[in-house]
Amino acid sequence: MKQKITTQELTIMALLAAILCVSSYINIPLPISPVPITAQLLMVNLIALLLKPRKAALTIGIWLLLGLVGLPVFSGGRGGFGVLAGPTGGFAISFLLMVIVVSFLCGKCKKEYQKLLILIVVGIPLMYVIGVSWMKVVTHVTWPVAWLTGALPYLPGDILKAVAAVFIAKSLYVVVKHQDWQR
Repeated sequence: MKQKITTQELTIMALLAAILCVSSYINIPLPISPVPITAQLLMVNLIALLLKPRKAALTIGIWLLLGLVGLPVFSGGRGGFGVLAGPTGGFAISFLLMVIVVSFLCGKCKKEYQKLLILIVVGIPLMYVIGVSWMKVVTHVTWPVAWLTGALPYLPGDILKAVAAVFIAKSLYVVVKHQDWQR
């Protein structure tokens, strides 16, 4: 039987979705790629670390639906179906699968370094496989070009975002005494 989501849990999910929307506005385009640098991955990692899989998926799902109906919540303040169908859409869609997998695996971990390894070894590659594959199909580039423009320039920053997310999540575990956050 599914548990009901409490008002407090719904509020936390809504706040995380709102912060994910705001993180999309931190947008640095690169001349070599259609994929900009954003703070979205930091927030997606936090959502995966702070919430259980079902609630993490609902949070990302809310963000995707807001963008799908045209609200400017995707990178660079864009919204609409065209963004998801465009070269960066695979990365946005990959966040949904990524939070489910990472949240599930991190729920089994007690130590921060284990969670960091899951983010770096499972989460980031999962995002890249889906996002780069989507970008390749949409832009009609070769696999090497897709990987060189859709993943390689971002890897160091994405690893730093994973490290930051683990430290931020650890701080939030201490501040907020909530059952979902007590992993």
